Amino acid sequence: MAKPTEAQQRAILERLDKFSRFTDSSIGIPFTKFQIGVDSIIGLLPVVGDFAGLVLSGYVLIEAQRAGASKDVKLRMLRNMGIDFLGGLLPVVGDAFDAIYKANIRNTRLLKNDLEKQLAVQPPPPPFPWKTLIWLSILFAVITGGLMLVW
Repeated sequence: MAKPTEAQQRAILERLDKFSRFTDSSIGIPFTKFQIGVDSIIGLLPVVGDFAGLVLSGYVLIEAQRAGASKDVKLRMLRNMGIDFLGGLLPVVGDAFDAIYKANIRNTRLLKNDLEKQLAVQPPPPPFPWKTLIWLSILFAVITGGLMLVW
């Protein structure tokens, strides 16, 4: 698979940012600053909702693969997905955990940081052309010496 361009990576990040906000923090709880997302609502369904949330989180991982995320970042994303899934399975506190943990936002942030590191790495500058400088200096000296002899 060809390495995605910077524009493609930025488009993926934009899609994931919208998706993550929708799944993890699109619904404000009145009279608080706290927000939940569709994932938290779906997670209210015992077991089935947690599996659905895991499938939704898989989309972020697929996009990370398309964007060229490093293996380490994808493993950390899988860990976050597992923590979110297992935490959501806990009786009573699982739904609150699912609303607080926000795995999709975490994973999108991981991908964004990884891609920014990749984009920040620039190829090293070419070495200084010492040989060219020496040859030009010799050529200049020969021409100057020849002109001195002529005058």
